[in-house]
Amino acid sequence: MTRPDPTEMISRDAAPMLDHYLALLTKWNVAINLVSPATLKEARHRHFLDSAQIYHLSAAEGRSWVDLGSGAGFPGLVLAILRKAEGASGAVTLIEADRRKAVFLTTVIRELSLDAQVIVDRIERAAPQQADRICARALAALPVLCGFMERHADPSAVALFPKGRNYRNEVEEARQNWDFSMKLHESVTDPEGVILEIQDLLRKS
Repeated sequence: MTRPDPTEMISRDAAPMLDHYLALLTKWNVAINLVSPATLKEARHRHFLDSAQIYHLSAAEGRSWVDLGSGAGFPGLVLAILRKAEGASGAVTLIEADRRKAVFLTTVIRELSLDAQVIVDRIERAAPQQADRICARALAALPVLCGFMERHADPSAVALFPKGRNYRNEVEEARQNWDFSMKLHESVTDPEGVILEIQDLLRKS
């Protein structure tokens, strides 16, 4: 397994934008409960760094990203911020069915002038995005994520899914209905966690 260096994940240019994001998250969280209030004190590690590691595993190659079930914007908004800080081209699309959360996501995008858009719809109903990078954090088990990837990914796409200690069970279950190649990356924020890098996804007949 590979493990990215956490000291290289948040650039000096990205840090002020992440501070602004955190201020908005703290303000809005009172009204719509975007994240657990307890995690706000650890947001830079628990949310920002956890999201940034996904970007750095595939930053150079990713042109069009789709973040599934974006919620409070992790990892999608963090990806968009890092892309802006590095001058990368290509938009990040965030799919979120909850309209209140979508308004929050749109507010952050507008205030930080990010190259990103929000689709307010259920993942399984939203128009196929044909993205070359797919990500989702704390959304669903891998068999379900494979179905979402099939809908929204280009055939040559790569998906990056953070998982906890029980990831092996999810992989075993997913392989009952799906063929795919997989790499494992150690998580920098969870000593028992991994990030699954999924590619060459095909539904079994």
